[in-house]
Amino acid sequence: MNVHRRALMLGLAGLALPLPARAADQLKIRDLWAAKGEFSHLAQSFTGKPVEMRGYMAPPLKPEIDFFVLTRIPMAVCPFCDSEAAWPNDLIVVYMDKVLQPVSFNDLINVTGTLELGTKTDTTTGFVSRIRLINSAFALV
Repeated sequence: MNVHRRALMLGLAGLALPLPARAADQLKIRDLWAAKGEFSHLAQSFTGKPVEMRGYMAPPLKPEIDFFVLTRIPMAVCPFCDSEAAWPNDLIVVYMDKVLQPVSFNDLINVTGTLELGTKTDTTTGFVSRIRLINSAFALV
């Protein structure tokens, strides 16, 4: 068998190997928005599905809380949003299944959770969000 044919056969054999399974698709914060504050088609296609995002944990509102704000860049103070109009497009509310153990605001983290889109007011805190990850977990990068 000549060298070129053997290389081609090996390459084709590699295509038949299964790829490692991913628990969640990776999304970037910048990919969630389209023009005029609308959700991107990509974000809409992942609504209700598990995703993985990378960013920074803004300092929590108070101790013993089960959610935090994921930011694109480190923020030393927690950003507050009181209406949908004021919601910045680079913040995501992350809801955990248990009380979280905060990390430093400048530690890069990976977050996995189910993507939810649309304006929602948290009944306990009054916090307004447009994008959320629910049933989430995170780990330091």
